[in-house]
Amino acid sequence: MTEHVFGFDEIFAGPPLMAVLRGMGLARSISVAETAWRLGIESVEVPLQTPEDEVVLRELVARAGERGKSIGAGTIIAAEQVDRALDAGASYLVSPGLDPALVRVAADRGVPLLPGVATPTDVQIAVAHGLRWMKAFPARWLGHDWFSLIRGPFPDVRFVATGGLDAGNVGGFLDAGVRVAAVGSALEDPGQMSELVALIASRSRPAGPVSGGD
Repeated sequence: MTEHVFGFDEIFAGPPLMAVLRGMGLARSISVAETAWRLGIESVEVPLQTPEDEVVLRELVARAGERGKSIGAGTIIAAEQVDRALDAGASYLVSPGLDPALVRVAADRGVPLLPGVATPTDVQIAVAHGLRWMKAFPARWLGHDWFSLIRGPFPDVRFVATGGLDAGNVGGFLDAGVRVAAVGSALEDPGQMSELVALIASRSRPAGPVSGGD
């Protein structure tokens, strides 16, 4: 089966952080997204769970477009959300788990999907469906060692770690082989901002697609 997520090499080519704006409301989401963009964070995800989230997604898509950036729609757990997300302008989709039916829907729509995985079985099924980028969730529960160990049988898989991450633990996950780590409210915390700025400066990758090796 052809890989459906070729776009993630470009989406995640910048600093190894993404912003997840869950249930923040419009004004707060705009503020956090703009903070992320100022820091150089390219990837912003809006979980799509309420009508207000759809309003937020549309507004951030418009603002991102002015900057040449893209916005993803997260918490996609049903096929009907795919069309809503695409209608709002989302460039990619993120799911908390792995649903082969959603993989097929996303493939039919021609949109990259980042499925959630938490076990070797999840990863193997995703690989069998042609996926190479995956969301490891919940990352804090999985722990650093999960990523170090999972790279053995799946060296070509690229992981985005989400769930319970902040400036204090992001570095450890990146050291364990995570390609991208997701943060949210940490972008509003002055106490964490200096750590995030330093992390971005020390780990920023050259512009262009992510290379195949570590």
